[in-house]
Amino acid sequence: MWQPDRVERWAGGVDVRTRGESGSATALPRRRQLMGFGLCLVGLPLLTVATLAAGLPDRGESILLVYLLAVVVIAVVGGLLPGVLAGVGGFLSANWFHTPPYKTLTVERPEALVDLVVFVLVAVIVSVVVEIGARDRARAEHNRLATAREAARAERLVETDRVRSALLTAVSHDLRTPIAAIKAASSGLRQEDVDWEPAQQSELLAAIEGGADRLADLVDDLLAMSRIQAGALSVQLTAIPVDEVIDRALAGWVDPVTVVVSDPVPVVLADSPLLERALANVLDNARRFTPDGHAPEIRAGRAGGSQRRRVEIRVVDHGPGAPPARWESMFAPFQRLDDRTPGGLGLGLAVARGLVAAMSGTIRPEATPGGGLTMCIDLPEAR
Repeated sequence: MWQPDRVERWAGGVDVRTRGESGSATALPRRRQLMGFGLCLVGLPLLTVATLAAGLPDRGESILLVYLLAVVVIAVVGGLLPGVLAGVGGFLSANWFHTPPYKTLTVERPEALVDLVVFVLVAVIVSVVVEIGARDRARAEHNRLATAREAARAERLVETDRVRSALLTAVSHDLRTPIAAIKAASSGLRQEDVDWEPAQQSELLAAIEGGADRLADLVDDLLAMSRIQAGALSVQLTAIPVDEVIDRALAGWVDPVTVVVSDPVPVVLADSPLLERALANVLDNARRFTPDGHAPEIRAGRAGGSQRRRVEIRVVDHGPGAPPARWESMFAPFQRLDDRTPGGLGLGLAVARGLVAAMSGTIRPEATPGGGLTMCIDLPEAR
């Protein structure tokens, strides 16, 4: 189906104009015009043969009504040109075959000539009315599409402005935080009038490393989100045991995590680096909302019994959770459920969903029994 907003999105900055904006659009589709000409060239001769075979050569008024009906049908189907052609053709056929003297264009009776002239005028008027109606409908449809295109453009501009504002706000705060930590720790180490103890030096170096790691994660999320939105994500699907993916996603993880994998270990069809990144992002989100004294959980197994051929990796937290009305908005870029845990751009779940979708999978939230939120990563099982 024709969608101007989609064409504009494909065309980028090119000025896209639909047919009809410059007044060159035809009122009726070319297919209907061809059908009208076909009915005129085939239907009128067949109608003439049928009337002659029925023995109706001298019933002028009745014959004219039959031809007029045919002309109206042709005009409705094909518009002005086929209708006018049918009117002229009907006039000639009625005059030649059904108006004395037969087989000549001469008309004996004046009233017969009046009938023929009125027939042509009615045929032309009907054709013009049909054409005007078709043009009005085409103009109304064009206006509707133009309005829809403008509304879609305005909606995209609003969304772009919202994302830009959110990006500037997030970058101004969340990129500044690790940079400030790196700057403060490195400046402290370079102070010549301070004699740092080895433990203090180690602490400052750890702060630098942690800030650099956090900065790298933020930049990676931004780059991953841009590739996802541009459709430039490269995916290499292979069969991977789920426990291996979980182990690699937890590499360098310092907080406690409970991991439960079913036996036998399910094998998932996925891109290992992408799945590791998605799982790490979901787990990091769970860590942010897990209260002290609790640990997020990772539970992996085959989903829905042996017939479904799917694998679920469930990341469980026991935090405050979120109402179902907010579940979908959690996956929008630059969205945060809570401001108590700074240090992220709000891209983690958006990136995770994009990465999992690229592997023919889904992420869906569920309420954790007893409180909290569970993120279910559903992927195809390797056959």
